[in-house]
Amino acid sequence: MEEGQSFPKGKLIAQLLLTEIDAGLQQAQLAVDKASRDYQRVQNLFADSVATLEQLQNSKTALELTEKQLSTVAFNKKYAFIYADKPGFVVKKLANEGEVIAGGSPVLACSENGNKSWELKIGLSDKEWAKVSIGNKAQVMLEAFPDIWWEAEVFRKSGAADMGTGSFQVELKLENLTESAAIGMFGKAIIQTGLQQKSKLIPYEALIEADGKIAFVFVPMGTNRVKKQPVVIENFSEKGVSISEGLEGVSEIVLGNSAFLNEFSIIQFIKTQP
Repeated sequence: MEEGQSFPKGKLIAQLLLTEIDAGLQQAQLAVDKASRDYQRVQNLFADSVATLEQLQNSKTALELTEKQLSTVAFNKKYAFIYADKPGFVVKKLANEGEVIAGGSPVLACSENGNKSWELKIGLSDKEWAKVSIGNKAQVMLEAFPDIWWEAEVFRKSGAADMGTGSFQVELKLENLTESAAIGMFGKAIIQTGLQQKSKLIPYEALIEADGKIAFVFVPMGTNRVKKQPVVIENFSEKGVSISEGLEGVSEIVLGNSAFLNEFSIIQFIKTQP
């Protein structure tokens, strides 16, 4: 099978090299034939009172052992073949002909034709990962179809960070996809965790020196001073910046000319009538 090649249900798509397996099967069959002849011979000798009962029982046990060995080899040969249980196509070849691989290793990555059930893997931070639970509902949008949102559900959470990105993976299952998707498409997801977010929304102009999730704002201190307060950014939106940490107990922040202030600046608060 080659990458991109389609196959019908029941088609043989991969098999082990059978040279060693067939040789073992023939060897086991020959052992059964020999043990059967020996047992028949001892039976005849026992009937003529030449062989003992012990010899008869030993030859029968030897025959049964070889038959079990033959059954084991025949059973192993059954699992030397991989048949397609559904029609689909080969996405990627993970092993080549003649290659030696460990038992249980995948050799082909396949996808079903006409499958309406898809999975979306997303990377989250450790804090976001901790808020998500298996069974949480979600909405998913594929970038190829930006106007459509599909219902999804969290069905798996990774137990370790991804070695490449450092993020924690969560897998969503999409059912009844109405469009023809392809493996490798990118998408976005909104997961409904059911947890209340205790964040504060502030205007963009109040934020200074943002670096990743960390930024600063100026808050009034006393009657004519300001304090540079570190905050943690949760997310950005059209309405402003959501702050998850740093503004506990703060009711006022400085909006204008924040870039020209420092903690030694003397300011004047002007109260305006509503």
